[in-house]
Amino acid sequence: MTVGSASPATAGRRDRKKQQTHRALATAALRLVAERGLEHVTVEEISAAADVSSRTFFNYFPSKDDALIGDHALDSARFVARFAEVPPEVPALAAIRAALGEVIEEMQADRELWLLRMVVISRNPALLPRLAAVGAETERAMTEVVAARVGVPADHGFPPLLTTVSGAAFRTAMLRWAAAGGARSLADLVDEAFDTLAAGLPDPDRTRTTS
Repeated sequence: MTVGSASPATAGRRDRKKQQTHRALATAALRLVAERGLEHVTVEEISAAADVSSRTFFNYFPSKDDALIGDHALDSARFVARFAEVPPEVPALAAIRAALGEVIEEMQADRELWLLRMVVISRNPALLPRLAAVGAETERAMTEVVAARVGVPADHGFPPLLTTVSGAAFRTAMLRWAAAGGARSLADLVDEAFDTLAAGLPDPDRTRTTS
């Protein structure tokens, strides 16, 4: 080991501490905003609730809004990596669903925090422009990797269309999940949405009653 380098155990503890602080700040931000509203909560109050300094807050999040909406840049990067790992013979829509698997598992494992986040976003429309901007960045990245996967230019109509409809399917599943208070499996709801897309978006069977 070179002088000044951290042992794996030390590095592991440091990473866990960072994750705990990140989560504590996000949780504090969401709970305070859910109770008081976006305009009535400051970074200083969030930091105090998480038992850290305001300076520490800005080591983790550029702004209060970012603490509320989550780390979508990281999620996007992980999605792109997982998408690249799906065998090339898998159709692009199915590959997107497969790549979402880890994200969905983490959301279900952290269900209470995610449900609270969706409540906060629905109650505070001022967050929507920031969320839309982050979503646009993610869609651009997805469009590029879809184009590369199916072997067409980035300006071809298929990649942005697939990115848009699959994103809408995922958001629809998330909204249904939140509306049910997480009672239904998010994975099942996402599967249902993607299966409907894969089938060509047929009209629902009126003889069946679904939630």
